[in-house]
Amino acid sequence: MFNQFLKQVSDYAKGSLEAAKYIGQGFAVTFDHMKRRPVTVQYPYEKLIPSERFRGRIHFEFDKCIACEVCVRVCPINLPVVDWEFNKAAKKKDLKHYSIDFGVCIFCGNCVEYCPTNCLSMTEEYELASYDRHDLNYDNVALGRLPTKVTEDPMVTPLKELGYLPKGVMDPHDIPEGSPRPGKYPQDIVESES
Repeated sequence: MFNQFLKQVSDYAKGSLEAAKYIGQGFAVTFDHMKRRPVTVQYPYEKLIPSERFRGRIHFEFDKCIACEVCVRVCPINLPVVDWEFNKAAKKKDLKHYSIDFGVCIFCGNCVEYCPTNCLSMTEEYELASYDRHDLNYDNVALGRLPTKVTEDPMVTPLKELGYLPKGVMDPHDIPEGSPRPGKYPQDIVESES
């Protein structure tokens, strides 16, 4: 009876020590993060500038389209809707309507890549949120709207990248020249592997 009581007490003590160890590890992670600078982008007042090959909203130029439907054939989900009529006099297709539903689009860029007339292009516009999913179905007028750029909005502070700051500097907007950037450059990865 007494041995069973001692076993219960020792099991309770072991469990308490293990719990204290895990709590200590959690506090160690918390204190480690307290020493780092904040990297939160204060959206919508600050926005990161999208990278050079960012795949955002598709821009469509109605006058260039020849209604070949290559974009529909290369799309993994047959998304673009191309409505055309055959003009017998000119012996060519006349485009009547073109639309893309961005609620379904996976932004793979195949339509842009394979378009023979370059009437489609990817923009850096990524703010497509809407309360109604039907608003995400863009017709040729909405697709033809010129994209807005982060750098042209006077109400937004554009951030090129979140670079690491020297010790003691906490403001991410005054990144000193020559400060290291997050991650490695491709040439550094190649050098470390060889």
